[in-house]
Amino acid sequence: MNAWDDQRVRDAVTQTGRSKLLIGGLWTEVCVMMPALDALKAGYEVYAVTDAAGGTSIEAHEMAVQRIIQAGVMPVTWQQVMLEWQRDWARQETYQAVVDVVRQHSGAYGMGVAYAKSMFGSAGEGGEKSNGAERSGTAFGQTVTVTDTQPGAEASHMH
Repeated sequence: MNAWDDQRVRDAVTQTGRSKLLIGGLWTEVCVMMPALDALKAGYEVYAVTDAAGGTSIEAHEMAVQRIIQAGVMPVTWQQVMLEWQRDWARQETYQAVVDVVRQHSGAYGMGVAYAKSMFGSAGEGGEKSNGAERSGTAFGQTVTVTDTQPGAEASHMH
């Protein structure tokens, strides 16, 4: 139930050399809470991805989240994590992949990104324009070309 009880897990975490942990799991009140509290005691800075877990009930989930927050674990959502890793829309390496995830899975935020793109074009996002209308870069090892188009039209494609 508590992955932190497994020496192999602790060894693997130690071998990364990192001091921050992101934890998600099946049951918040067991798979997230227990290792999060133990890792916190072991000196790690622990973040619980609260929407990457669920409880046996809504109350069980909410009480487990409250308990870990009171202990010092920082709650985050999957979207917060992804956008913190992206940092800036000008980062070409991951731009297109992140935008695709946002548009497909981020509800109102995804709709807002699509709306802003249609209203303002690509100015300020996705890096520098290479020829005034098109920019190229890579996302997860694939070449990505972002082309300015008319509002409402799809503005990117992968080669």
